[in-house]
Amino acid sequence: MAGTTGYLDPEYIITGKARKESDMFSFGVVLLEVASGRKANDPEEKEGQSQVSLVKWVWELYRLRNLLAAADPKLNGEFDVQQMECLLVVGIWCANSDSKTRPSIRQVIKVLN
Repeated sequence: MAGTTGYLDPEYIITGKARKESDMFSFGVVLLEVASGRKANDPEEKEGQSQVSLVKWVWELYRLRNLLAAADPKLNGEFDVQQMECLLVVGIWCANSDSKTRPSIRQVIKVLN
């Protein structure tokens, strides 16, 4: 099995079978990286963890209704709030751990447009 940690679909890791939904997971991770300015796995140690999953971090912020806290701090808040929220939501939609709930690329393009 080949791939970069953090971009691999959890289902692919378990089954070893890649599907189009696996690619969608990776795409979602890339969207989250673009929006947050962070890597898929943050190498900084936090609370005894050796790596912090970007996907889990953004999901938690979404759950806490604090999604904009995931926006890249280098932007200094200078972004369209609605567009940033859309990008982050689409990112976690694509990176959903349940591959059956991930969107198609057509759905993603429609929402992002």
